[in-house]
Amino acid sequence: MSTPHTHPHDHAHGHANGHALASGGRSRKLLFAFVLTTVMMVVEVIGGAWSGSLALLADAGHMMVDALALLLAVVSAWMATRPADARRSYGYGRTEVLAGFVNALGQFVLVGWIVYEAIARLLHPGEILSGVMLAVAVAGLLVNALVLRTLHGHAHDDVNLAGASLHVLGDLLGSLAAVLAALAIRWFGWLWADPVLSLLVSLLILNSAWRLLRTSAHILLEGVPDGMDSALVEASLRTADPGIRDIHHLHVWQLASGSRMATVHAELDEHADGAQALQAIKRMLLERFGIQHVTVQIDPGKCLDASGDCAGHGHC
Repeated sequence: MSTPHTHPHDHAHGHANGHALASGGRSRKLLFAFVLTTVMMVVEVIGGAWSGSLALLADAGHMMVDALALLLAVVSAWMATRPADARRSYGYGRTEVLAGFVNALGQFVLVGWIVYEAIARLLHPGEILSGVMLAVAVAGLLVNALVLRTLHGHAHDDVNLAGASLHVLGDLLGSLAAVLAALAIRWFGWLWADPVLSLLVSLLILNSAWRLLRTSAHILLEGVPDGMDSALVEASLRTADPGIRDIHHLHVWQLASGSRMATVHAELDEHADGAQALQAIKRMLLERFGIQHVTVQIDPGKCLDASGDCAGHGHC
């Protein structure tokens, strides 16, 4: 019976190539979003200076932060396509998770700034040329809708595109609030509409930012991917092949977007076929649980690494 410490290199290599292609597609989307957001930011600066609208200038500041966040996302997506090297054997895919984490933190700072500005405007409202404000806000709304549509459809666990989409969604809501505020000012003279709507938008951004922060932090802490039960994975693996006596030391985590990985020890019966059991484990993890990169240690007898508080537990 063979006793290999096995890494499915061929499959992992193919998956790495597929991940690189997907990252390249994300890079193009993010770059397109960055260019459009930057152009619209310049338009809002000009429109805000012309109309005297603090709302447009504030939204331009919002878009400047988002443009920087999108640029960071572009760079991180490009980094994710770089191959592994001697110092980083898994490559640079996790940079997109770091980008999502930083984007979420940036949103918290942005919300604080919006709240501060909204209070200041409630206390000291200023005159606004509502016509110019409305035209620029509608243009911003259309551009942000186009950018959000471009980024839509990413994998649910792609925190890099999720972070970028969160920023663009904040821009979209900000532009919508500017449109409503411009209409309220133009029709009713309600100068307070702008800061009040900004406060409501900040609450929506805060909720989305918290979800993104929690997701990216979970990945960075090597948590089990969302929607996956490690106990179920372990129990299923025990039935993958008749020669498997026990499964233990199971670890399942996520390296980057859609890149699930696992390590596991398999204890086999004395006359079991190690190669057959290995293939059964790999096939079940891929087909049933979507885990692409697997490292399996076949134990010919009692596991040398087993301890009283670890053997047989998927979270050890």
